[in-house]
Amino acid sequence: MNVLRFADLVAAGRVTGQRVFIRADLNVPQDDAGRITEDTRIRASVPCIEMALKAGAAVMVTSHLGRPTEGEFKPEDSLAPVAARLGELLGREVPLKSAWVDGVEVAPGQVVMLENCRLNKGEKKNSEELARQMAALCDIFVHDAFGTAHRAEASTYGIAQFAPVACAGPLLAAEIDAITKALAAPRRPLVAIVAGSKVSTKLTILQSLAKNVDGLVVGGGIANTFMLAAGLKIGKSLAEPDLVGEAQAVIAAMAARGAEVPIPVDVVCAKTFAADAPATVKAATEVADDDQILDIGPKTAQMLADKLMAAGTIVWNGPVGVFEFDAFAHGTETVARAVAASSAFSIAGGGDTLAAIAKYGIEREVGYISTGGGAFLEVLEGKTLPAFEILAKRAAG
Repeated sequence: MNVLRFADLVAAGRVTGQRVFIRADLNVPQDDAGRITEDTRIRASVPCIEMALKAGAAVMVTSHLGRPTEGEFKPEDSLAPVAARLGELLGREVPLKSAWVDGVEVAPGQVVMLENCRLNKGEKKNSEELARQMAALCDIFVHDAFGTAHRAEASTYGIAQFAPVACAGPLLAAEIDAITKALAAPRRPLVAIVAGSKVSTKLTILQSLAKNVDGLVVGGGIANTFMLAAGLKIGKSLAEPDLVGEAQAVIAAMAARGAEVPIPVDVVCAKTFAADAPATVKAATEVADDDQILDIGPKTAQMLADKLMAAGTIVWNGPVGVFEFDAFAHGTETVARAVAASSAFSIAGGGDTLAAIAKYGIEREVGYISTGGGAFLEVLEGKTLPAFEILAKRAAG
């Protein structure tokens, strides 16, 4: 995907003295007192901001925070705590500007935070008037918020249409590169792990991947539905029997290409869904009517690990069992450690996946960890994200 990159503009000396508008993703969790409880996104935004400052740009940064009502300011919607934390990380004051759409004073070498962009009327519906006002504030627009790349809003899409120059920041560029490497030009075999509680929420992803991957590993409640599709009994396990036909179609589509959806050969069951429920390993053909499947069994876990070790590229979205309960975490841990040990290029995304990666301490062994959430899922569905589309269009002239 051909997009203009902010790093290239900096290298070419085109940023000095310019007004640079950075759309970051600073939507961080806060406690009831408004204190930031986890600042990964703020820290991740620093390289782009520092790149602009070192180049001598006048820097404006904005983000959404929470879900405010447009045009109605409430203190809890303010980016003030974010500006304070960013200031600590940059080692300089970061003034917060409200009512900024009509103009912002910022000098070269300075950075200001523009108050929560979702407070502006017309933001979510990508108002052309608002987008043009934002574009008029800058010489260069930098999109560096992959988590919003699937939304066509005024501060993510509209401004990119009308700004004199529109480019991808380092975070967005890294996502584009990782996604291209994993899906557009993968090293084979390409193995995807798609897990979660419901087939319905991931059906379009499964259907899209079935056309491209060499192996499709399903886990969680999704695997239970696929076990039903393969003619196995699953007792009281979470599943969607009405989607068995769709699961069979995915299996058939893969088989027609000489690819496969590995069905569990053994599972870990319990009589109740609880952390202290006794766990029993059973063959997949021996699940009782009152059993709940809460994890894959050791034979299945090893079978999947072998496939991941032999892969050229791995795409991972979702844990394969109830990994929050230690008795039902073995499958997810085995898969996680296989992803880490494999020589394959791996890209992982989704909240539960990131939690599993953190639990097993394999952050450094995963090729690329996507922070995008919904944007990552839409890429797996085969959709072109609005942010990618408009930046590519602008790069093409």
